[in-house]
Amino acid sequence: MRRYHRGTVPVLFYKTPSMTRRADRLFQIAELLRGRRLTTAQQLADWLNISLRTVYRDVRDLQLSGVPIEGEAGIGYRLSRAASLPPLTFTADELAALAAGARMLESWGGAGFASGARGALAKIASAMPADKRATLERLAIFAPSFHIKADFSAKVDALHRAIDGRQVVSFAYTDVNGAATERHVWPLALAYWGAHWTLGAWCELRSDFRNFGLEKIQNLQLLEQYPDQEDRRLADWLRHVRAKPR
Repeated sequence: MRRYHRGTVPVLFYKTPSMTRRADRLFQIAELLRGRRLTTAQQLADWLNISLRTVYRDVRDLQLSGVPIEGEAGIGYRLSRAASLPPLTFTADELAALAAGARMLESWGGAGFASGARGALAKIASAMPADKRATLERLAIFAPSFHIKADFSAKVDALHRAIDGRQVVSFAYTDVNGAATERHVWPLALAYWGAHWTLGAWCELRSDFRNFGLEKIQNLQLLEQYPDQEDRRLADWLRHVRAKPR
């Protein structure tokens, strides 16, 4: 039996064999809602590989048991900021995934991402018991970085700053037809395709969304801040990408 007393989220799980899986799932739902602004039932269903009906039932049961989940079906859910959950714990698979992801980001994400990945992994390791730290240390998954040029990493960092600061960027670019162009774009997202990055942006030259391969971007410069304009936001770019024929 796992009990959370006053001062934490008041959930009571009896860990009988028939209920273990559901108890773990309920705890996962609470964890997934922690620290997020809004999570839809469909997102929870996809992440946990369960039906929408199961999500609605589980969320309702959590609410009835006293977990301060706000929201409703059809809109989304979030955990009240006043809620307090027990400290995070990780399974061996979760730790392996975190470590592998951090090592890949160290190599391919630029200096800023690399530093953040190392720092986050060190904090996680310091909070883990000895056996869990050993799991991290013996993970035999690596992402060598000796072949990655420093100017490419600097380009990733610069574009990350531009996206975060909502800055227009200019650069020389050679399109798919081999034509050299000068672009001014509103950077919205960086996408990693496995040893290949693309920049998703609103292109002033084409008056439309475009994706640019980072390896073909030259003479990159960060300029003035661009406005938060309707139809030119990250969500609009994502809809544009999903609507494109495969």
